[in-house]
Amino acid sequence: MIKLDFSSLVLMERDKETNYLVKELGSYSVGDGAIYVTKFYYDGKKVNMFFDTNKDVEEWEFYAIYDLFNTNSFEEEGFIIEEVEEEYNPTWVIKFDYDNEHNVMEERINTACSIIDKEIKNVFEAIKDKEDEYKE
Repeated sequence: MIKLDFSSLVLMERDKETNYLVKELGSYSVGDGAIYVTKFYYDGKKVNMFFDTNKDVEEWEFYAIYDLFNTNSFEEEGFIIEEVEEEYNPTWVIKFDYDNEHNVMEERINTACSIIDKEIKNVFEAIKDKEDEYKE
């Protein structure tokens, strides 16, 4: 999958019954970290922001990343974070409340993107010398 740098994320509402995207809720300016976002929608209850490593990883890296990725920094900011197991590369979803106020949402989204950027970079740094530990 090719990912491009971009400056905004569009939040769509997804119908729970059909999984179709039914309407645009807003377009938000974003900074660092948005390049890791793979899906972004509102399901009627929570905003769902999926993100991954933005590159293919080796098998040992896959396990090392999941072991060493810091989810606490997301939880400390009030995000719910879960691993997404059915993806090829390490993937997570963070969930948070939707707010009709554009500036509130933009700030929340940028907070998430900043944490994503920081933690993805940190985990790749943390696994650099761990190949022998994770290879079978």
